[in-house]
Formats: sequence, C-alpha cells, structure tokens
Amino acid sequence: MAVQAPVGMRSRSQNQRRRRIVQTAAALALRGGVEAMQMRTVAERAGVALGTLYRYFPSKMDLVVAVVTEELDLLESSIERRPPAAPTAAGRAVDVLMRATRGLMREPELADALVRSLIMAEVKTELGQRITDLLWRVSGEGEAPDGEPDRDAPAYVLAGSLASVWIFELLEVLKGHRDVEQVHQRLTVTAERLLPGLPEE
Repeated sequence: MAVQAPVGMRSRSQNQRRRRIVQTAAALALRGGVEAMQMRTVAERAGVALGTLYRYFPSKMDLVVAVVTEELDLLESSIERRPPAAPTAAGRAVDVLMRATRGLMREPELADALVRSLIMAEVKTELGQRITDLLWRVSGEGEAPDGEPDRDAPAYVLAGSLASVWIFELLEVLKGHRDVEQVHQRLTVTAERLLPGLPEE
C-alpha cells in the first residue's frame, strides 16, 4: 500500500509547484511577452505535466493574473518596507499608484492582458480591490480592529474611485496615448480632488 504524504506536506509541495509555474511563466513573458506563455511550454519548463498545469490554472488568462498578482505581492512588500513619505493622503496614494504603474510596465504585455481582462471580465481578478486596500491604508485611515477596511465607508469608496481612474490611465499608457509622466500628473490632480479631506498620518 502506498504511503500518502501528510496533508501539510502536500499543501507545501503544491504551493511550491504553483510558485514554480508562476515564476516560469513570468520568465517566459519577460523574454517574449504573453505569446511566449504557451501552456505546454510553461508546463515543460516548470517540470510539471500539462494536466497538472491546467488544474492550477484553467486558462492562460488565469496564469497572466497569477503572474501580475505576484507583482502586487512585491508592491505590498515594498510599501511595508518603505512606506510612502508624502505628508498628505493624496501624495501617499499617488506614490503607491506610480510604484504599481512602474512595476506593471516592466511587463507591458502582461499588464495589457490583465487590464483588458478587467474590462472584458474574462477572469476574476482582485487587482482593483487590492490597489484600493493599499490606497486606503496609506491614506491615513489606518486599519479596522479586525484588520479589514469598512468597504462602505466614504474613505474607502473614494480610494476605490481613485483606483478606477488609475486602471483607466494605465490602459491609456498601454495604448500609447499617455506617457508615465502624464499619468503621474493626472493622478496627482485626481487624488488631490478625491482625498483632500482624509487625515494625515
């Protein structure tokens, strides 16, 4: 009789396998864009069966979302290590959004695929909510006792509106209609209008 690995060990192994797949896909995308992220190629390079890859990521777009989600994880870690230093809520919010913009623009084809998926609702992605959560945290509102924001509170709604503007501006960059400096200027104006009443830290 085969001896099964303990549940915790299997879970750790699965997480490591998933991470290896995502890192492999990111490396392929960095060299050849989204087109290079062929599912069979990703499976071969990651050392997993194609069926295993599809169990983790049912579609290529799911894999794109996972790669960009890893970029968001890096952004959150960066903000924890080096919080925005601007004296106003608007300034701190713009700092976060520009860090996110520069991070995503390192892999513009992935960013383009992700933003289009948001518009077309091809896959479920938490990009908007995660960015909104970050904006809410740096706005000076702090954290609720349970660590979760009140998503009906005015401050959170305003942060969400700013995140929506950022997603639109990111799409304009990807279309070639704006450069990063123009986005910075437009986000600054928008943030100053949306967040002027939020408290400073």
